[in-house]
Amino acid sequence: MSTQRLQQLKGHFLSEHKVTSMAGPVSPLSTHVLNIALGVPGSNVSLSLYRQDTPSEVWSLITTGITNADGRCPGLITKEMFTSGVYKLRFETQQYWESIGEASFYPYVEIVFTISDPGQKYHIPLLMSRFSYSTYRGS
Repeated sequence: MSTQRLQQLKGHFLSEHKVTSMAGPVSPLSTHVLNIALGVPGSNVSLSLYRQDTPSEVWSLITTGITNADGRCPGLITKEMFTSGVYKLRFETQQYWESIGEASFYPYVEIVFTISDPGQKYHIPLLMSRFSYSTYRGS
């Protein structure tokens, strides 16, 4: 393994620790974008967080952000604003791929999920390549 890759991994682990210890209040919802084609974090990915209003089922924008050098977007939502309901994270993947000189099949990715216990921590990663993506509920 190259020295550069080892430094990148070291920075990844250290930056994760910094987010929880130095960023002030920790968001109950986090995300992490990974470019699995190149094996690097998806940095500078624009994203939006929405909550679905009931009973109208209209999406209300909560916040927008851009992933940092580690592919994370700290501080998505406060504990006070995080309530039970249906949420959506929208990632502007086409802009990301174009910014690194690549074309993408998916212009954006929307991940819709249900929060039933807002007292828990929810981690929603996005693993992506130009022609595929995957997600899961992390811890």
